[in-house]
Amino acid sequence: MLTVDVELKDRKYPISIGENLLDKIESFYPLKSGDRVMIVSNPTIAKYHLATVENTLSQLECIVDHVLIPDGEQYKTLDSLNLIFTTLLEKNHNRDTTIIALGGGVVGDIAGYAAASYQRGVRFIQIPTTLLAQVDSSVGGKTAVNHPLGKNMIGAFYQPISVIIDINTLNTLPKREISAGLAEVIKYGAIFDIQFFEWLEDHIDGLVSLESSLLAYCIERCCQLKSMVVAKDEKENGERALLNFGHTFGHAIEAHLGYGNWLHGEAVAVGMLEAAALSHLNGDITEKEVARLELLLARANLPTYSPDGMLSNEYLPYMKRDKKVLGSKLRFILLKSLGSAYIATNVSEDKVIQAISHFVE
Repeated sequence: MLTVDVELKDRKYPISIGENLLDKIESFYPLKSGDRVMIVSNPTIAKYHLATVENTLSQLECIVDHVLIPDGEQYKTLDSLNLIFTTLLEKNHNRDTTIIALGGGVVGDIAGYAAASYQRGVRFIQIPTTLLAQVDSSVGGKTAVNHPLGKNMIGAFYQPISVIIDINTLNTLPKREISAGLAEVIKYGAIFDIQFFEWLEDHIDGLVSLESSLLAYCIERCCQLKSMVVAKDEKENGERALLNFGHTFGHAIEAHLGYGNWLHGEAVAVGMLEAAALSHLNGDITEKEVARLELLLARANLPTYSPDGMLSNEYLPYMKRDKKVLGSKLRFILLKSLGSAYIATNVSEDKVIQAISHFVE
């Protein structure tokens, strides 16, 4: 088992990475006999993993309930959040309970926000079951639900007490979900670590094929990179914003299509290319570097063009409602080079539209 610690100002928590972790009592530390637990999952994930987690927790002599929310980004809503609150209240859970998020990014975000809000805050544990959640959304304490006018607009920064990453959960994922997770993996190399980007170029085929040793290193490296950023900037006042590379464009795609029609990672893949094109127009990276990023995303079976029918100028209304707007100015994460990113606030709308047009068919 590999362990990455997320070091915060006042405390730290572990990310455990390995195989068959859901079967092991020690994975669920610091839970103990008599603890109340509410597992939040969805029917798709529950079919594969709920009984395993419940069985392990029963060996720990925890008192376990569960609630299933609908599956899909389109259900990342206040209605799903309220379903969790209702179940917690109906089952008489109090401030000593622990919420466990068993699922992908949607489950993790909603369950985390429920934990942040229920009785003004209860403990929670992340068990991410998708690659995207394992390398990104489960780490760092961002929790939220969507609003029809914007993604992740209602939420809180709220850290888990631990993250349990069982690589075996990826074996039940559709190939499309694996590719969506690889978009966030590639993002880390593009913005922080050229050596990791080069490693991905050498091993992307093995990652697509779910080779466990490659996955373990890949997930560990992504968690190390993200935890370092979160330790410096927990609430996204500075450097943590770099993790949003491609997201301003990607969130516009998701909102335009309706949440759930494209997976988050698919939208971010195209968003990264549009951000890279904007970086080139801004005089930073070369066309060759843009093409290199495009090739790696394509090898991960990710889209490299904007959705059919979405025009370049249709991105801007969504972008202007994005959380990353600061003082009415659009903020973009751009690349100085592959492996190095920065925050730009002085980019003209015309240049943004021009960048998008490179990836509109």
